[in-house]
Amino acid sequence: MGKCIREVVKFGVHMKVKRYIVTPDKHFPMADMKAISVVCQAIEIIKPDGYIDLGDTGEWHSVSHWQWKKKKRPPLEYQIPFVDEEIAQVNKGMDIIDESLDKANVKIRHFIEGNHEDWLNRFVEENPYLAENYKVPNALRLKERGYKYHRLGKMLKIGKLNFYHGHHYAGIQHTRNHLLRMGGNVMYGHHHDIQQSSVTHIDGVKSAWSIGCLKDMSAEANEWLGNRSHNWQHAFAIVDFYHSGFFTVHLVQIVDGKTSLWGELIKG
Repeated sequence: MGKCIREVVKFGVHMKVKRYIVTPDKHFPMADMKAISVVCQAIEIIKPDGYIDLGDTGEWHSVSHWQWKKKKRPPLEYQIPFVDEEIAQVNKGMDIIDESLDKANVKIRHFIEGNHEDWLNRFVEENPYLAENYKVPNALRLKERGYKYHRLGKMLKIGKLNFYHGHHYAGIQHTRNHLLRMGGNVMYGHHHDIQQSSVTHIDGVKSAWSIGCLKDMSAEANEWLGNRSHNWQHAFAIVDFYHSGFFTVHLVQIVDGKTSLWGELIKG
């Protein structure tokens, strides 16, 4: 379905729908490349008006504070080659998605910083003599790629729906917790699971969506879990905005590197 036929009819008047594809945590270079392939194919089929990256685009293990909990942090000159390598790997992952965005002529692109990206920014703050090109917007060449950059925790609001990384509120029912504390519609990643809740406010029903992840979910890629089971799922979202900021959400789940989009099977 192309842009030219994306219209709704209200009171006999044709109104254009703005369509966005939204992707959650990819954690390059630890992404599930079959799931990434599905997303890229969907972008080229749908040809959305805009694209939103919800953050944790990179794993950023090289600057993670968690790895130094039980051992001493090495000198900066030891760390830098690993940081440089990971920056190159994350850029390579983004290149794959950007190639599909370019093919689909997607001009509106948003990059929402995740908590893993914030590790890189903090690394630069801890080592202020590092060049500015190590900060996230420069390391990932976001301006060159055509992305509008949104700092960690900042909300991107389009119509009546807010987007951010998803780290503010947790718990088993984290979508409900978001709604009760935020009081507005919100879509996010971070938790890696698929979840939706709705609550009634004085001005109507509000909903929250957690839209899964796109990372490698294997035990080998997530040793920090200690072989604990999890409820993570691969997915992305299609959001259509129409009159007065109202919207509809189509959550697309990816199972075993495959999904069905409008009756068409897509294999990663």
